[in-house]
Amino acid sequence: MLKSRVQYSKASFITSAPDITKLPADSGVEVAFAGRSNAGKSSALNTLTDQKLARTSKTPGRTQLINTFSLGEDMRIIDLPGYGFAKVPLEMKKKWQKSLGEYLQKRESLKGIVVLMDIRHPLKELDMDLINWAVESDLEILALLTKADKLKQGKRKSEVLKVRRELKELSDKITVHAFSSLKGIGLPELAKTLDVWYLGEIDAIAPEQESDEPE
Repeated sequence: MLKSRVQYSKASFITSAPDITKLPADSGVEVAFAGRSNAGKSSALNTLTDQKLARTSKTPGRTQLINTFSLGEDMRIIDLPGYGFAKVPLEMKKKWQKSLGEYLQKRESLKGIVVLMDIRHPLKELDMDLINWAVESDLEILALLTKADKLKQGKRKSEVLKVRRELKELSDKITVHAFSSLKGIGLPELAKTLDVWYLGEIDAIAPEQESDEPE
């Protein structure tokens, strides 16, 4: 069982909003999850919360909403729409880009953002756009390299180190971890990072739960 101070398994749906004006009151602490289409964002959220919190859709246009979940104590998870859909109309892309920009720049309760990227194809142009945006907004950033089970341990470690080196040039606030919803790789690290963002705790997870990821 995942050890963490925040009870992620008790996450509950609040609302789906087209823009920040329809979100809950801007108080407490929010952490946003974002990633390209098929990066494994929904699987990561479902693994973290041990429930089917995020639902996937085969229709890109139906995903262009900001989904909000409560963790209690004025703490929220924000599930941002997947980006990178080739078939989404240009106007929809522009509308979502505007909404994303407003959310990152104006949402006072936003503490940090988890950027999910396939470990085999990290740091694509849209990923870097989002990371740069978050850096400019002075947000905490966790780059979560998903589908880590697709690589052998040595290759996985080298990819994590490579991404860490590249992102360190942008900001010292960026944390990088490998992650696999299937194998549970990186789940303790994800929960520990979020615990710190939500509560300021640094010892939320027992040492024996940490994975063999490179430091």
